[in-house]
Amino acid sequence: MVQTPLKAISLETFLQKPETKPASEYINGQIIQKPMPQGEHSTLQRDLLFAIEMVVKPAGVARAFPKLRCTFGGRSIVPDIAVFRTEHIPRTETGSIANAFMAAPDWTIEILSPNQSHKKVTNNILHCLDHGCEMGWLLDPEDKSVTVSPRDGRSRYFENPEDLLPTPSWATDLKLTVGEVFSWLTA
Repeated sequence: MVQTPLKAISLETFLQKPETKPASEYINGQIIQKPMPQGEHSTLQRDLLFAIEMVVKPAGVARAFPKLRCTFGGRSIVPDIAVFRTEHIPRTETGSIANAFMAAPDWTIEILSPNQSHKKVTNNILHCLDHGCEMGWLLDPEDKSVTVSPRDGRSRYFENPEDLLPTPSWATDLKLTVGEVFSWLTA
């Protein structure tokens, strides 16, 4: 993770800068570059995104976006997966999905990368929850656990393979266990 030292910039200045690869986030006046995704991270992101989309898109209730920049509450972050309820997806005048998402996702999902700050990722999830997000998930491939944080409750830690993971109220048809999620790493 690369962090620019000392000199804070404005959110407006940050948003005018070219995108970086991997993506950079704007947090508390600082630019922090996310780590480059590796094999475990990419696998979990792809398969989880696909599993979510298979449930919420056909039902017309939501869409899941990988690495989508979300700017709100004085921050500009890039969750590994940002899920937006259909009515919250910004649209152009023609009805197409807009490029700029200036709101918190309804469900934010982060996958911890090696050497990534657990605190920084958790703070991004909490920031989302403080700005209207219904639920946050933090997947930790190293210990094969998922921390689930609902907006109106306390965070819960799931590590048993048979544990069914809670989902937002509009995605209850999605049934995933901890074991199923992390089995994607061996399939």
